[in-house]
Amino acid sequence: MSIMDSSVPVRAPGPSLWRRLVVTACLALVGSHSAVFAQSAASITPLANNQPSQTEDQPEQREQREQREQRERRERRYQGDQQAQNYQPYSPVSIREERGNRGDDIRSLDTSGRSLTMPARPGEFERYIETALGRKIPRFGANLLTEAVRDFEMPAQATVPPDYSINVGDTIAVSLTGAIEGIANFVVDTDGRITIPKVGPVPVAGVRYRNLESRIAQAIGRQYRGYEVSVSLPKLRGLRVYVTGFANSPGAYSLNSLSTLVNAVLAAGGPNAGGSFRVAQLIRAGKVMTEVDLYEILRKGNRSLDPILQNEDVIFIPSVGKQVGVIGSVNEEAIYELTPEETVGDALRIAGGRNVLAEASRVILYRLSEKQTLGSREVQMAQAGTYPIEGGDIVQMLSEGSLMMPLGRQQVILRLEGEVNRPGNYFVAPGTPVSKVIEMAGGLTPRAYVYGTKLVRASVAAQQRVALKEILDQFEFTLTTVPLSNNGTINGEQLASGRQVLERLRNTEPDGRLVLPIPFDAAALPSDLPLENNDKLTIPPLVPTVGVYGSVFRPATFLIDERQTTRVRDMIEKAGGVQRAGDRGQILLMRASGEVLTRRRGAMQARLQPGDLIFVPVKTQSSSLLQKLTAISQVIFSLSLGAAAVAAIQ
Repeated sequence: MSIMDSSVPVRAPGPSLWRRLVVTACLALVGSHSAVFAQSAASITPLANNQPSQTEDQPEQREQREQREQRERRERRYQGDQQAQNYQPYSPVSIREERGNRGDDIRSLDTSGRSLTMPARPGEFERYIETALGRKIPRFGANLLTEAVRDFEMPAQATVPPDYSINVGDTIAVSLTGAIEGIANFVVDTDGRITIPKVGPVPVAGVRYRNLESRIAQAIGRQYRGYEVSVSLPKLRGLRVYVTGFANSPGAYSLNSLSTLVNAVLAAGGPNAGGSFRVAQLIRAGKVMTEVDLYEILRKGNRSLDPILQNEDVIFIPSVGKQVGVIGSVNEEAIYELTPEETVGDALRIAGGRNVLAEASRVILYRLSEKQTLGSREVQMAQAGTYPIEGGDIVQMLSEGSLMMPLGRQQVILRLEGEVNRPGNYFVAPGTPVSKVIEMAGGLTPRAYVYGTKLVRASVAAQQRVALKEILDQFEFTLTTVPLSNNGTINGEQLASGRQVLERLRNTEPDGRLVLPIPFDAAALPSDLPLENNDKLTIPPLVPTVGVYGSVFRPATFLIDERQTTRVRDMIEKAGGVQRAGDRGQILLMRASGEVLTRRRGAMQARLQPGDLIFVPVKTQSSSLLQKLTAISQVIFSLSLGAAAVAAIQ
């Protein structure tokens, strides 16, 4: 009713009445300016009492408001609201080590407000597979359970699905436009209601989000007309669920209201070594509501059966089913868990099927129950779909594309470069001699230097890579044992330098050069030289030069007279001689053919040929270990030689 209604008798106001009217008008004016509603007076708007900005309350109103806020704070503490709103479960601060009851170390993460156990340790079957194969095969799904990828808390800007059921503690934003305008937030109380001024309590708990707007509009429509209502959920109350059974970190978890069963399972670290990935049960009010197969999500991305959780739900992870290992030429080698009715074909399907190199006709099955008798058996692919599988089996998909064929059956692609009349890539039949390829290339040019021919072969590079690794492993072992047998000749700085050299050497790549037995005056390559696929043959020009590098006063390349006999000593003198830091006893001579001569093998007396290189290493401490390390590193990094030079030094 308006204060200016003409149907009400009006008396002449006295002085005291005038003062009361003035105070009331001023308060109404201030309240109307501070309220959010732009076109309605605060006294007739249903959302006025819930605006974030208000005028100063009267003492009675202030006392009532403070009491109400105290009750709400007590309720939030009791219900765990504050913990759910500020919960950040996966922001690691530090890692601490604990000693378990059986003496094993337990690694856990100290996080803000919670300590989470690290991903589960490998189970006995995983260790069995590692022992049988000599390498680790992971359990499928375990890589999704690391702390770095377990932040499954729903972001604040996540879209609320239409089927979301309103819960106690959720915040509902109600916006009105039209005849009355404004916006206010209401928290669902413990009775499942929100109380709108001038409208009264509106029950909303259990209402689907898609129906929430119509429910609130219907309630406001009993008092007002000519308006439009829109609702949103700016804040959702967290919920508490329990992850039990064979979980990595079983216990109670506070999650976002939009969290699903999978979010809770992954928040608990997933199944442990004895837990199942194929069954996770949702128990609500003592009844099993649904069972979720995590493989459906991990392998197929199907989350249609992943239910949204409710407060006090229980997720139970049962024990693991039958586990099998799938190895070989499949798309993902791993340990998989199979259901009782699944077969060998299902195991291959879950592993992603065979890759492009796999044999298409068969697999090899290693059955644990037949380990002492049959050992392994062959299963045809046509039977794999119905062939039963047992726990502990290992299914191997054989590789066909990686088989190395005999040289006599290999087609050869040879890359021919340098001093030939028609350099290029030549595709020849198996067993074609190199002389035939030279003939196809138009023969050698007059400047061809056959003695310096460089043949690079992929198989040789692989052998050199293995040999170099073995040598460096030996040096590393020697460096490790030096402190145990040190007689004072090597100090800590020298050991650190040796380890740095080893680290640099491990980053080198052998060149794969095959040293050919070619005389210096040869006019043609050996006709019986076998070729391999992807060989690279380079025939350089004859340039009468010799290089001198390393610890000499003037490293340079010098012209030589082929008619005269020039020794290594003479060429070093031309380079200014060996520096004081140079090691005369470790001088190396690298022939143009790829052969390496040390001083012990007559390098100082050898006659120099065009294309030869002389290298003078730096003198090191008296330790033979450091001498070898320094010599190898200087040769590799200064002259870009491969494993052939390393072997010569050994």
